[in-house]
Amino acid sequence: RHISVHAAGIVIAPGPLTDYVPVCTMPGRGTGSGAADDAIITQYDMVALEKVGMLKMDFLGLTTLTVLRRATDSIKERHGVAIDLDGLPLDDPATYATLRAGHTAGVFQFESSLATDALVKMRCDRFDDLVATNALVRPGPLDSGMHMVYINRKRGTEAVRYALPAMREVLEPTYGVIVYQEQVMRIANVLAGYSLGQADVLRKAVGKKSAELIKKELGNFVDQAVAKGHPRKVIEDIAGQIETFGRYGFNKSHSVAYSVLSYQTAWLKTHYPAEFMAALLSCAIGDTKTVVKYIGACRDMGIEVMAPEINESGWHFTVVGERQIRFGLGAIRNVGRTAVDSILGARGEKPFASLHDLVARIDLRVCNKRVIEALVASGACDGLGGHRAQLFAAIDRVVAEAGLHQAEVAAGQSTLFGNIEDARLPPPAPRLPEVPEWSEAERLAREKELVGFFVSGHPLGRFASEVSLFASHTTADLGQWSEDKIQVAAVITSLKRQIAKRTGAEWAKVTLEDFHGSAEVLVFPESWKKLARVLVPDGAVLVTGGYSLRDRGEEDAPFIVEDAQPLADFRALGRVALALRWARGDAVPPDAMRAAAAVCRAHPGPSPVMVEWQDDNGGGLARFRARGLQVALDDELIAALTDVVGAGRVELVKAG
Repeated sequence: RHISVHAAGIVIAPGPLTDYVPVCTMPGRGTGSGAADDAIITQYDMVALEKVGMLKMDFLGLTTLTVLRRATDSIKERHGVAIDLDGLPLDDPATYATLRAGHTAGVFQFESSLATDALVKMRCDRFDDLVATNALVRPGPLDSGMHMVYINRKRGTEAVRYALPAMREVLEPTYGVIVYQEQVMRIANVLAGYSLGQADVLRKAVGKKSAELIKKELGNFVDQAVAKGHPRKVIEDIAGQIETFGRYGFNKSHSVAYSVLSYQTAWLKTHYPAEFMAALLSCAIGDTKTVVKYIGACRDMGIEVMAPEINESGWHFTVVGERQIRFGLGAIRNVGRTAVDSILGARGEKPFASLHDLVARIDLRVCNKRVIEALVASGACDGLGGHRAQLFAAIDRVVAEAGLHQAEVAAGQSTLFGNIEDARLPPPAPRLPEVPEWSEAERLAREKELVGFFVSGHPLGRFASEVSLFASHTTADLGQWSEDKIQVAAVITSLKRQIAKRTGAEWAKVTLEDFHGSAEVLVFPESWKKLARVLVPDGAVLVTGGYSLRDRGEEDAPFIVEDAQPLADFRALGRVALALRWARGDAVPPDAMRAAAAVCRAHPGPSPVMVEWQDDNGGGLARFRARGLQVALDDELIAALTDVVGAGRVELVKAG
């Protein structure tokens, strides 16, 4: 029906390919370099190519290699340290602590929830765990449950067993579980006396899943192992395990190579987090969803990703402080590479002092009005004086004047009362127009339009406490089937009403966005009837829902909303409480409690007040509710209480 082409397969012949196999062209496939030229492909498939003696190799291009290079270059530039990635010790405790804690965003091969969960559950603490997990977190072993056998045996909750003592030396590193194709070869070598060449034939037979070939090769294995004196029943059981293994067999050499990259990314993330995350973000420019995910990961790591800044940003994301990353100009829509090169070239002389100075010094042939508008609206020009509405309103005049001036300079014209040198100087900067500032909603909306997400703030920001207290998951988790009820706190950025064809009932597709990204969820008719007034565009809500049983096992299962509550109601309804926290031995002023109570009475409201007490050894937390004391939770109250009882002792908690 059609021609399919392997994404990375290269066929190698000892001479001109046309002397050995038939070839044809595939229109528009190019060479993988982005060109639209026709690709030369073989008319034989991989099996036929092997039969006629061709060598087929897969050459994979990994963005991770670019991430590693950019990160190490940044480290050398900022810290003067040349990192030899190939020389890293593979037993660094801090790196495994990062992986064990589930902090795997950006770690090669381990970003999926399944891989992360496996590392956490097995308490990953050695390189062999990475190698095994790379091989086990795949459809075959996941379906057969072999990954859990490995995890349980590593943790000691299941006994490690070997069918024969001779298998210990082969399977001991993987706790008695056959994980790699090389282990199948060694089992055949140890139990049946196979040469490694013969064992490779068995490996290929199992790997190709050819029933006839498997039966033949396993029959030979059983016969030779029995001839070596091993019990037939045990050997037949082992042969059955090898046949089952064929459904998911993975070669260790491949897994080790991938795991080296996994370890290197994890090591850099642990020891140079800002440089690593900046490199990761730079490689994701153009992929909004991925950039949002990594910015969320930065926030979790305590790294601030700052808005673009015309006097500091480069094309890529760059590290500008110990735990600060500056947004790259290349990530702003409508701002191309040539425009950024012009900006960086002009900035090399001296920083830009104003919008007028910026426009006067850059090349307006590549930095046109559209580029300037994008820079202003995204916040890149916030440091040039005035607010964004003023800068935006001034663009037409500033660009027109600068364009005229540049044209005059290019033509070598002088002014009526001046000479050529005077004409080269830009005219004095005009005053910015007096216009009202954009509202926060408009400012953030324009940022999202140009960058793909919110930069200088987030509509969910004022509900940060409610998000941390009540949300069980983020939008990044949605799509991964679970039988549990899930709660996500997010802003509604899009809502599409739908009509069911069969019943005519109305339902909705809703796009939710939080600090970690965005996701589309479904609201079916029964729930939509009661939630239509709550689920409105730009509304900040806590949605509760789950997944259908019929979607179990689906790669991207649709999330179904069953309930929703406005986050603005949580404090008004007293669902968030104020907690004053002390521990035995704290140096608390004698009148602190009395003063704190007075501050609370001065801010009456619906939220309860709790007093929490911690004993000396860090356990035994006791919580008491202050009778007759309820407060209105606002920044003024929090600041006043912090002044009275000290930093770290005032916290918002769930009421009840």
